[in-house]
Amino acid sequence: MPSEGDPASASYGLRLDSRPLAVRAALAELADCPPLRALPSETRDAAQILLAEVLNNCTEYAYAGRSGPVEVALDLRRGQLSCEVADRGRPMPGAGPEARPGLPCPVLSLREGGFGWMLIRALAEELRYCHEDGVNRLSFRVARTCLAAPEPCRCPRTAISPESGCESAPGDCEGRACSG
Repeated sequence: MPSEGDPASASYGLRLDSRPLAVRAALAELADCPPLRALPSETRDAAQILLAEVLNNCTEYAYAGRSGPVEVALDLRRGQLSCEVADRGRPMPGAGPEARPGLPCPVLSLREGGFGWMLIRALAEELRYCHEDGVNRLSFRVARTCLAAPEPCRCPRTAISPESGCESAPGDCEGRACSG
């Protein structure tokens, strides 16, 4: 449901079952919901990746293939998307995602997948997890610049390639060598 007032603000909630096909349908619905539609494309892409990874984790780990309820709440305020996903599956082992930075083992020994939490940590800010009264809650904000591609060189000198590092007009190259 969109919120009233500020056009850059919107909220949306969704309840779904943890089965893979229900998650797939929910991701399609979320991709077209008002908070995601209002985001710049790079941030929207990051939000979709985050939501897909988190919802698939609910299916695969929290419920371990069993059916169970999952709730998603999205809130867009001043261009910043906050997300919360709740389920009643098994609690996350350890202290949650923030307690396990980096790879837990050598890359070649990782099972299929294995990069989900690294991806989530890279694309999310303020990542928080708690398990209370039988409910897992994972909340996060989508990082604003997480997928932003570098801008092409804006130097008017045609001899300068984007790889040279020049990103601005001559005399305003922020200390980079501008030869051409």
